[in-house]
Amino acid sequence: MLACALPLAAHAQVQRAGDYLVKMDADRDGRVSLAEYQDWLSYAFDAMDRDHDGVLSPSEQPGGRGTMLTRAAHRERLAERFRRQDANRDNVLDARELAAPLR
Repeated sequence: MLACALPLAAHAQVQRAGDYLVKMDADRDGRVSLAEYQDWLSYAFDAMDRDHDGVLSPSEQPGGRGTMLTRAAHRERLAERFRRQDANRDNVLDARELAAPLR
């Protein structure tokens, strides 16, 4: 899974659990919505999509191989990960949920 392949810290030099919230929380409401989560974690997809067609071809992926991955499929994978992290099922993530290991 692309989202798990790259460490979160690679994107913005996150040092503490609370930093995830600060980096992802685009509207600064103290919570991370699904869209904020997907947008922030799509940096790797965007960086690898050299032709900007919304599809990672095998040649655009690490090692020059892999299965074709669309932006929509990538965002759905992130949505599933978000749902697993949302321990209290309120459809937003707080700093504690962001720092917790995936279930």
